[in-house]
Amino acid sequence: MAYERERETAVQAVIDASKLCKAVQATLVSDETMAKKDKSPVTVADFGGQAVVTVALRRAFPNAPMVGEEDAADLRSEEGSSLKKKVVAAVNTILPSLGEDQVLDAIDYGVFEGGGTGRHWTLDPIDGTKGFLRGDQYAIALALIEEGQVVLGVLGCPSLPIDANDLSGPAGCLFVAVKGEGAFMRTLDDPTETPISVTDIADPSQASFCESVESGHSKHDDAAQVAELLGVTKPPFRIDSQCKYAAVARGDSSIYLRLPTRADYQEKIWDHAGGWMVVTEAGGRVTDVAGKPLDFSIGRTLRENKGVVATNGQLHDAVIEAVRNVLGIK
Repeated sequence: MAYERERETAVQAVIDASKLCKAVQATLVSDETMAKKDKSPVTVADFGGQAVVTVALRRAFPNAPMVGEEDAADLRSEEGSSLKKKVVAAVNTILPSLGEDQVLDAIDYGVFEGGGTGRHWTLDPIDGTKGFLRGDQYAIALALIEEGQVVLGVLGCPSLPIDANDLSGPAGCLFVAVKGEGAFMRTLDDPTETPISVTDIADPSQASFCESVESGHSKHDDAAQVAELLGVTKPPFRIDSQCKYAAVARGDSSIYLRLPTRADYQEKIWDHAGGWMVVTEAGGRVTDVAGKPLDFSIGRTLRENKGVVATNGQLHDAVIEAVRNVLGIK
């Protein structure tokens, strides 16, 4: 098995970060938090999750840098003192021996600029901020990139139902994929892995699609027009975070649309690398809205791409044609 040690380390790191995030969500998110639109709980989980994952990766692979979403500048300020204590306390529930300076240094390890040479990790410690605060879907998303190519992806989805047909049933899933070895799902508590695959739907009218809950992340009106052109009649499945990639990979949905909301927006590599790997190895296909492959080799963003379309593969060309039509892409 290729990347066996990297896979094992990444899976355990994401499980530990998922435990931290669940604990923070259970203790810090409240009705008062929501009323005040207070994002401090997700900030604690963001910083804490990045520290936990980084420590695990640096211990195992000290020469591999990381492109992370967070840095510790705010925590080092006088104004951030209270938040820093909460972050350190959260990290210490997983890594009790880690001191304050070690926690901050671990968070700051994610400042690498990326690129197309060597290997590096990329991490989003909480993808889906508003989902986290609502108690809905969010993901801990980790990927390994070598020579500009994603070779390993792990998605921790602590709130995602294990059975998509039983939304009130047990939740907490982890998805993992290595290049050329397929995609797998397990629970956060049981190491037993099950192979997953995308749907085999070839008729767009029989498909369902998922998109972001937040209209600021993807244009819902444009997506509705795409669905109409394809003959899709099922209502969109709207969930937060890279759980959308997981939904396509295990066959809950056949299409994921993330349509550009403004011309100058650049997608971040940590928002897509892990999900890209899982969907691709599950038999699906992921491109931008023009049908171009996603380019993870040019830094911290996908600046050569606009938007994202993920499908089960069979539907991809038809979906891209409809998207190009709606967006006026020649």
